[in-house]
Amino acid sequence: MTWMAIGLKATGVLLAVATLLPFVPSNSGFIRTFDFPRLQIAALIVPVILGLVLVARDAAGLTLAAALLAALAYQVACIYPFTRLVSPQAVAAEAGACRTEAGVSILIANVLESNRSYGPILDLVAAQDPDLLLLVETDAAWAEALEPLRARYPHVVAQPQDNTYGLMFYSKLPLTDPQVRFLLEDDVPSVRAGVTLRSGQTFTFFGVHPRPPHPGQSSAPRDAELVMVAREVAADGRPAVVAGDLNDVAWSKTNDLFQRISGLLDPRIGRGLYPTFNAKWPLLRWPLDHVFFSDDFLLGRIERLPHIQSDHFPILISLYRTDRAPRLQEAPEATAEDHRAAREAVEAAR
Repeated sequence: MTWMAIGLKATGVLLAVATLLPFVPSNSGFIRTFDFPRLQIAALIVPVILGLVLVARDAAGLTLAAALLAALAYQVACIYPFTRLVSPQAVAAEAGACRTEAGVSILIANVLESNRSYGPILDLVAAQDPDLLLLVETDAAWAEALEPLRARYPHVVAQPQDNTYGLMFYSKLPLTDPQVRFLLEDDVPSVRAGVTLRSGQTFTFFGVHPRPPHPGQSSAPRDAELVMVAREVAADGRPAVVAGDLNDVAWSKTNDLFQRISGLLDPRIGRGLYPTFNAKWPLLRWPLDHVFFSDDFLLGRIERLPHIQSDHFPILISLYRTDRAPRLQEAPEATAEDHRAAREAVEAAR
């Protein structure tokens, strides 16, 4: 057996293991990290299969190639809903069919706390002029640098912190009962506020940035925080938007559970991945920054915005509140098993 064949087999085994690990029922950060690079794993599997078929044509090599073909099919199946090959989950508003005053534009960005290039995000906000702005990883220095935004945004919820979990929420629209909350961990804040559109209609905005899973650290707090927000959205039963750096990919089991429990729509489904992290590494990108919304809204547009010297790209989305929306799109629904999984996720974190 040649060294090339040995290398191909070793790489193939590693890729097969990377595909199987997320099936392990564990909150281990190491295991849950393999939810993220599905596109990268799929891209690596293809040349390894070809190499095994061409170079390592013994029984073990061909068996491994067949196993990798199954792994490739699974990885592609996970990513497939976020392609234009399926019907969008969130329906787009027809031009001119929705009232302008019933619309809202939202810009979210992880600015990277250590990034001291404040100009790019200030220029971007000036250019895009969103109604709502959520910035995370904002410390005291960022809060000071962002002071000029207060002239444009009269309503501000500020929770600067130096642990990469600070957040700043700005709104042109009136806010009702804005709150900074610590749902699970006393150093990881989130924001909740009622928002009144220019039409007089209202919705609840949730801004979140849970702690990500890392090797050596459990994913349970992240999973539980997302489930807690989802349950709150469902219990309220009011129009809602959940946005932020969720530190979770669009195709994870936690994300699926969040959607079914909350009943919120994902505008990425049927439109594209819109990968936002890592902005500095083109070959290692996945969708971590999200905006979910209830079926009371139709989608105006969703766009990944230019680089702001952070490790995340910003996301801009516009939505329209309309009575027709629930009749045009189908919200996800939770099963009894989903509710059981949600209870277990919260209990595991506590």
